[in-house]
Amino acid sequence: MYLNEIKRALISVTEKQRIVEFARELASFGVEILSTGGTAAKLRNSGLAVLEVSDYTGFPEMMDGRLKTLHPKIHGGLLARRDNPNHMEALRSHHISLIDMAIINLYRFEETVAKPGCTLEEAVENIDIGGPTMLRAAAKNYRFVSVVTDPADYDKIIQEMKRTGGKVSAETNFYLAVKTFQLTTRYDGAISNYLGRIKPDGSQADFPQTFTFQFARAQDLRYGENPHQKAAFYKESKPFLSAVANARQLQGKELSYNNIMDADAAWQMASDFNLPAAVVIKHANPCGAATATGDDIRTAFEKALKTDPISAFGGIVAMNRPVDAGTAAELTRIFLEVIIAPAFSDEARSILGTKKNVRILEIPVAASSAPQDYDFRRVVGGLLIQERDTDAFDIRQARVVTKRTPTADEYQALDFAWRVVKHVKSNAIVLAAKDQLIGVGAGQMSRVDSVKIARMKANLPTAGSVLASDAFFPFRDGVDMAAEAGVTAIIQPGGSVRDEEAIQAADEYNIAMIFTGRRHFKH
Repeated sequence: MYLNEIKRALISVTEKQRIVEFARELASFGVEILSTGGTAAKLRNSGLAVLEVSDYTGFPEMMDGRLKTLHPKIHGGLLARRDNPNHMEALRSHHISLIDMAIINLYRFEETVAKPGCTLEEAVENIDIGGPTMLRAAAKNYRFVSVVTDPADYDKIIQEMKRTGGKVSAETNFYLAVKTFQLTTRYDGAISNYLGRIKPDGSQADFPQTFTFQFARAQDLRYGENPHQKAAFYKESKPFLSAVANARQLQGKELSYNNIMDADAAWQMASDFNLPAAVVIKHANPCGAATATGDDIRTAFEKALKTDPISAFGGIVAMNRPVDAGTAAELTRIFLEVIIAPAFSDEARSILGTKKNVRILEIPVAASSAPQDYDFRRVVGGLLIQERDTDAFDIRQARVVTKRTPTADEYQALDFAWRVVKHVKSNAIVLAAKDQLIGVGAGQMSRVDSVKIARMKANLPTAGSVLASDAFFPFRDGVDMAAEAGVTAIIQPGGSVRDEEAIQAADEYNIAMIFTGRRHFKH
């Protein structure tokens, strides 16, 4: 095993968390410290001996700090191969010292451009040049140079140096180098994505000319959708707080590909409700959903289960409130693959622990989402990108198109149904009460068939329910069938050339109908 002895370290960091402690540990091994600008000042003020890069190179920092490390005495020390006599002779001839470790992180470009009102000039000034150049040089020469970009690695490195007498192994150096190239790739991708949206007139396009996005492998999966397909789960480099990708698994078997897909669908849907809500997902479609008042998540789950208790068997349950002992006891009465909530009480965990195979995911509720979030869909030879469907539509703003206006209870039920139908595969039809899903028709080629299926699948009475349709009715037959089921109010986008036929049918049955002017297709 090759060991790289650390005699000289270059430190130039924007993120100065724990850098003084790390530098002090390095100094205890007799490591000479080179540093720049603010980092050098911080280390020196902490009582550490520091050699300024400008003193070492013989050139001052200039151009407002743009030029300080782009010098042969820096890059020669990073790039020279210790096993190449020509390289070592070049160092001696030009009085260049070896640099054995580079501790560097970059200007905060991503944070800068995320700020409201960030200008192009401000963004460009936060593009790091010297940092990525040094990182790439050090990472390329990983056999002889340790490159450190993440404060989370400080302890690992110091512990190894203590075991080896001030040396770092080839395995650790390779790990650090790979991590470095992942960082510079993400950094360059963020710059490319930002600048690629800038139009000649200075305005911003919705999407960049090219798109680069980085995901980190979280785990290998046993297989994909089917056993003959290999699969892995990747997370965003900065995952949103409230997401399955950021869940903490408290118990149960390893998550499968299909578990993750369904868990994501369940959590997204549960998160769309303000009231305590429970949803049951099967094959990416809801087969149960309900809300309750106060913090009564148990009642919400019990009502959600009544939507379709047969389909719920082996399903995924998500709740947007913490799970207590009473709720946990109800959850154990049915076979479930995954249970998701923001928190679980100790008593709930103990009860659910009797079902050792069920996967328990804890996902804290985020105060807010990131300002921009994308959905991706891979096609052969390409990638579809769109903004997530996070439309928070106030149905009171919908247009009443029938003679009768919905009642207050009907408006509440329509709001519930509209939140649910957004998460059903198109063509989507939902029958609902004001706090409970009654029937779902999903993924059919004709909308009237989805109405038929929603009615057929209803385990609860449909008389007095409301109906939500993710897109317009192309014919009146869907309204006719809704009337047969006892539907009293309908919410739909409108926009069909035959809207008047649907409106006329609704008026004939005294059904109140509102048009949202927006749809919720989900393919």
